[in-house]
Amino acid sequence: MTPYFVYDVFTPSPFGGNQLAIIPDATGLSETNLQRIAREFNFSETTFVFPPDDPAHTAKVRIFTPTMEIPFAGHPLIGTACALAQEGPAQEMVLELGIGPLTVRSDGENASFTTTQPLEILCEPEPTLVAEALNIETGDIQFQTHPPVMASLGLPFTITEVKSREVLAQTTPDIAAMRKGNTRYPSGLDFAQFVYARDGNTLYARMFAPLDNIPEDPATGSACATTAALLAKIENSNLDLRIHQGVEMARPSEISVSVADGQVTVSGQAQRIMEGKLLFG
Repeated sequence: MTPYFVYDVFTPSPFGGNQLAIIPDATGLSETNLQRIAREFNFSETTFVFPPDDPAHTAKVRIFTPTMEIPFAGHPLIGTACALAQEGPAQEMVLELGIGPLTVRSDGENASFTTTQPLEILCEPEPTLVAEALNIETGDIQFQTHPPVMASLGLPFTITEVKSREVLAQTTPDIAAMRKGNTRYPSGLDFAQFVYARDGNTLYARMFAPLDNIPEDPATGSACATTAALLAKIENSNLDLRIHQGVEMARPSEISVSVADGQVTVSGQAQRIMEGKLLFG
């Protein structure tokens, strides 16, 4: 029997933030069952912890959505780091990911990671198609800072600013338009949409990836990191952002992101709310 934990990530209290299943020792599981287990939990991500390939590192972490393995994601890193720190001494750790090793710090309740992964601008999807995918009007999109941009720090998202929090609250994913976008822009994996309204250094955001069985995500650290990197590049300055996500889902999340000299740091809190055992290998 293999132990597992469930964490709520990017929240100071239970029942907020983004749910994460963690298998702290996945060495006894068969390769064919990893995706099945992630689909069984059906959270936006599940992490599986293995011994590192490099003994100088802390662990290898594999991240699965309900439909695929992905190389990098924010809330799985924050939650997994908190779990590892709670199981041992609070520490700085190096976790091996699909994008390479990454340094993560945690005291068991808070965690942060810094990535130097270069920002990749994949394309600028057609605004009318993005608006259709979000069930809003093209005129609701704020073009002053940037048009809709598909960008990545290891995981691609289409990033769109809208004109108000009222517009943000009205957005809902249109599956047919999402499929059309995924066909037209396949480098986006599933045409995942990160949409936000900005008030100074505070962002209010939502993320939709229904083609990956994630109708809406309450906290998306990788998308927040990519958005911060994009804005810092456009504004040619360092940046500190506080991002609120999951409000419309009644799972409020708070993600802190800073950009300094090309490095992006994501930080937040995580709470262990369940633990149990898998009854198979």
